[in-house]
This record gives sequence, C-alpha cells and structure tokens, in this order.
Amino acid sequence: MNRFVIIVAGGQGLRMNTEIPKQFLDLQGKPILMHTIEAFAHYDPTMKILVVLPQEHLDTWSNLCEKNHFTTPHQMVLGGDTRFESVSHGLLMIQGEGVVAVHDGVRPLVSTALIGKCFETAEKMGSAIPVCNMVESVRQRVGNGTKSVDRNEFVTVQTPQVFNSIILKMAYKQAQPANYTDDASLFEKFGIALTMVEGDRNNIKITEFLDMKLAELLLVSR
Repeated sequence: MNRFVIIVAGGQGLRMNTEIPKQFLDLQGKPILMHTIEAFAHYDPTMKILVVLPQEHLDTWSNLCEKNHFTTPHQMVLGGDTRFESVSHGLLMIQGEGVVAVHDGVRPLVSTALIGKCFETAEKMGSAIPVCNMVESVRQRVGNGTKSVDRNEFVTVQTPQVFNSIILKMAYKQAQPANYTDDASLFEKFGIALTMVEGDRNNIKITEFLDMKLAELLLVSR
C-alpha cells in the first residue's frame, strides 16, 4: 500500500513561553520538527511526508531548512485555523488508496519501531492507535468534588494514528468540526472499530520546558 503521513505543526509555543513556535526550537542541534520528519523518512524513504504549517510560518520553515541544509523530502501544506482544518488540507494532497498517519509535529522521539507497528497494523486492520496504560491514580471531577475511578479502564493516546486513507477522507467529509477531538474519535464516529497497539512512553509530546529537557536526555541516551 501507498504510505503517507500528515505532520501537523501549527503550535504557537505559548506554554513554552518562547518567541518562536515550539516546533522550531532547537533540539540537539536542529529544530524539533526536523527530528520528527526524519523519523518517518528513516522508516520508509518512499513515504509521502506532508507538513502542515500556518501561513505565517511557511517562510520561517523554509529559512530553517536552508540554514540547516535540511534535504529530507517533504511537502509543505498550508494549514487552517484549527487542527481539523489542517488535517483536512493535508488529506486533499493524498491521491489514491493507502494508509495515512496523522502525527504531532512536536513528537520528535517517535521510534521507527512504533511507526512500523502502526503502519503494518493499519494495513491489515484499517487503523492503528498507539496507547499506553496509565501509571498514576485517576480521579473524575463530579460537581465540586471528585471520585476515584479504576485507572485500568483508561489509556493515554499518542500519535501517529494511522488509518485507511479512503475511509479517513470519508470520515472527514461527514464530520462535524465542532465535535472533533482527535482522528481516532472521528474515525470511530464513522462507525468503524479502532485497533489499539502498544505505544511508547518515550514518544513524548513537547509542550512545556520540562518536556524539552526530557527529550534532550532521551536523545543523548540513544
């Protein structure tokens, strides 16, 4: 099957309190987003990589690629005002049937093993969602208080979330953007069961300063 990945890179870095968007921050010598793109290119050099960016970040990214001599093949796609719109724009660039991953641009530590597991599962089952068991106690807010819940009934969800491209396109066309949470939820609302695969705790999403420090340590340990 043809393989595609839509890397959504529209973050502003507000929680990082930085002047530039977090996906452009330097991580061990190059922008976070470059690590992310390379992970998918290393898994399958023939994969079509679509990087969705806001209009105001297109020139910044082009300049960073030139500065860092970044030549890994990818196509820039103009994003929308929301994640839903951005992924929709990416899907418009995909022709024919295959499997498509949707991945956060600020998950640069995704391993080729996890990428492979997700793609190979989706090629057989139609979808693959990486999840991790919860390790901390969980409580649910109820009114002004909380109640204890069984953490074994819950999982945390990561990306890449991988789907049959034809079905995901149909799901996006019929979706109500206001009810959109993530691609897995949208796919499920289309009436198709999701296939879960074991995620990777090192596949962190960089949202805060501490995440950046952890990512640096994990990269060094590799």
